[in-house]
Amino acid sequence: MMQKTKLLFVGLIISLTSFTTKNAQNQDFINGAWHFQENTIEQTLLLSDGYFMHTIFDKVNKKFIQSRGGSYTFSGDKLITNIEFNTLDQNQIGQTISYDFVINKEKLSSNLNGQTVVWNLLDEGKAELSGTWRMSGRMQDGKIADYPRRARKTLKVLTGSHFQWAAINAETKEFFGTGGGSYSFKNGKYTESIEFFSRDNSRVAASLSFDGKLVDGKWHHSGRSSTGNPIYEIWSRDNQN
Repeated sequence: MMQKTKLLFVGLIISLTSFTTKNAQNQDFINGAWHFQENTIEQTLLLSDGYFMHTIFDKVNKKFIQSRGGSYTFSGDKLITNIEFNTLDQNQIGQTISYDFVINKEKLSSNLNGQTVVWNLLDEGKAELSGTWRMSGRMQDGKIADYPRRARKTLKVLTGSHFQWAAINAETKEFFGTGGGSYSFKNGKYTESIEFFSRDNSRVAASLSFDGKLVDGKWHHSGRSSTGNPIYEIWSRDNQN
């Protein structure tokens, strides 16, 4: 009887440990890119390192419709967001909004876009550059100029295959622009295929290649921008200094 009780106790400890571990890894569990499409209207949802970006666009007709994003936590079947930018509703900025969020393998059921729909998984957010990055410096006159943390910032969320950047100021509720699509990073070459761009829809379907490398955990990104101007940017993970 004593042996049976001991085995039951050990089994309970193992079950509780597994449950706790799963909860502790929830943020990593939902990292990745999700997609929903109705006719030509597409929606992408990128989640990485506790930050999300959700965008609605029409790639076929090169039309940008809406984008929003902010930090999040995941609890039970709820995605709890703190909105930092919303191109259609500035009143949401600074608000905490909760959404239903149920993942079953490669499907996501959520009311994130106002109605409960099923999203399809694009990738699980696993790649060398996966994460949420903040522009922390730029080459100027041959020298790296560091950017201190401030309200005005440019963030870029990368999952396993998709990216989106956004230039925002959550304190003043200003939005300066966003763009996104798919990307690849191989042998020091970072290539973006643009699917939406709020500033200039003529850039949609363009492919841009840059030199890229990780140096002491920072991402050095150089080449020519979508306007053809030379750039050399330094990006740091947003959850680090």
